[in-house]
Amino acid sequence: MRWLFLVIGAAILAVVAAVIIVLPPSDDDPPVTPSQAAVTKSASAEPTPQVSAFTDDCGTFDTGEKAPYAVTGYWITPKSNPCTWRKQLQEIHRVGGDTIIRIGYGLQFRTVSDSGEILAKDGTVDPLYKACEEDGLTCYDAAVRDLKEANPGNRVGRTYVYRTDELFGKDLFRCPQLEHTIEAGKRTYFRLITQADGSDDSTCDFTGKARSYDMILVTGSSTDSLTQLLDLADQFGMRVYPALPLAPRDAKTPIRAERRHLGTLTTLTRRILQDYGVRFADRESLGGVYQPFEVQMAATLATNPTLEVYADQHTIVEQELPGKPILISPYLDARQRVPFGQTPKQVAEGFKALVKTGVGIIAPQDSRGTGKVGLFWPDERDSEVDERLRPVVGESTYETAYHGSTRDYYREMAAARQEMLDSGYTVQLWANVEAFEPSGDEPCAPQGTRGKTDKERLDQAVTMAGRYVQKIVSYMWSDFMTCGKPSLEEEITKDWQRPIAVDAIRRPRDVQDGLEVRGYNLKDSTITVQWSGGTSELGVSSAGWLDEDPIEEELPDGMATAWVPFDWDKVPAGEWVKIGVKVPSGKATTELLHVRIVT
Repeated sequence: MRWLFLVIGAAILAVVAAVIIVLPPSDDDPPVTPSQAAVTKSASAEPTPQVSAFTDDCGTFDTGEKAPYAVTGYWITPKSNPCTWRKQLQEIHRVGGDTIIRIGYGLQFRTVSDSGEILAKDGTVDPLYKACEEDGLTCYDAAVRDLKEANPGNRVGRTYVYRTDELFGKDLFRCPQLEHTIEAGKRTYFRLITQADGSDDSTCDFTGKARSYDMILVTGSSTDSLTQLLDLADQFGMRVYPALPLAPRDAKTPIRAERRHLGTLTTLTRRILQDYGVRFADRESLGGVYQPFEVQMAATLATNPTLEVYADQHTIVEQELPGKPILISPYLDARQRVPFGQTPKQVAEGFKALVKTGVGIIAPQDSRGTGKVGLFWPDERDSEVDERLRPVVGESTYETAYHGSTRDYYREMAAARQEMLDSGYTVQLWANVEAFEPSGDEPCAPQGTRGKTDKERLDQAVTMAGRYVQKIVSYMWSDFMTCGKPSLEEEITKDWQRPIAVDAIRRPRDVQDGLEVRGYNLKDSTITVQWSGGTSELGVSSAGWLDEDPIEEELPDGMATAWVPFDWDKVPAGEWVKIGVKVPSGKATTELLHVRIVT
């Protein structure tokens, strides 16, 4: 039907320009029209698998998709066993995943004992760094010795540690006369000597004016996990976002980065990205980098020092990995009964503050898994909250518990994004739908009480956010997608063909009034419209048309557009209408769209 769509395209545009009545999901706001000019293709132009299957020491792995779902990216945690990663990526790719976001590690300020041993936060000797020795000296004492040999007035003022499972190259070092690799037993350490202000003096002159330096001691691995992960991503046709170093937290306000340590963090980030730039700049499987320091989306976000981290690291990424964006995933809190709960408008201001730091992808957590935001429609505000939310907000209505629903927040962030695109910024809005519940009979994570959710609830989250974003990702694969019997992975594999509708608008086509629905698995579907005066079932194949590859570049992968004729004069003005989709197999949307006419 694509040829027919093109032939009558001009006529459609003329009709739409003359009269278009929109059915928004909440209130009377029109849908956001994305700007096509300022968009990158990183979310949709994914590489393809190298082969249909490959074999290595971990076994034989199938690289084909089996059950492509609306969620196409997942967080994973570092694993010491490379076979675990292979299994995870195979599982993720089978359900349509093409993006991997890696959880990372944090830069930590540490104190040192009188004998030169690095201490843990509880004051005991940290066993992770105890083995680090040079010439019979601890690595700290050896660094002090080498600095003083250059100038007797030099000293180590502050000591930091950073743990990773990567094996960096020589480009991690700026000044090889004082910076080098230290092999100690089964561990590889990297010693960096830096200036506290983050300037990273390229002269490497330690003999002139006596200075106080920072020492960063990195404990790494004998094999490089990122190389392994990128190689694996090449096999599956995926993209990887490795984590940047996490900033040290403010001791008094842990949700903020500590300003005193930002210079050292900047230096470590620069060094790591210099190394990446030499080794990985041309790797298609390197999608970008992930900054794991979370912030709350709030109107006051512009004053948070963590945004300095984002801005500094964005500058370094532009220099060392041009074309590779920084991805961040801030969280929402819509609760009415806490002083820091934010309205959708306040969150939109926070979104704009984040864009101004230069980050390229903002993937806000929908916060339904933590119970900080609810999934509900405007005509459901007086309904009792989902019982799974009660451990967080108690027994109450949605109106009492929350400032707004997930859909309200993503709508406002999409509008804020459009404003920033119009101002010359380039940024994508992704949705991070949380694949867990606030608590459960059987906790899924090794720590905490978070429990298993189900595919129906995940479909609901996709319905609420999917209209406004360029991609949908989820925190996280292990343990939340693989927990319980059946696991979410198993539920998706069995139920992936169920349709999910994310949007419905009134749209005339030629001389016919009608309804356009956007969503997943719409082929051969029937669209159901329910209102006070009755129900209509409208076959897409028999009465309408389906575009499985819409021309809009910003739609998430797999999203299609269907149109059916419908006489909207039958529906009373201002009435909430429920719209669903079902397919020949009998599967139907479990979450109906709630829309109303704007007059």
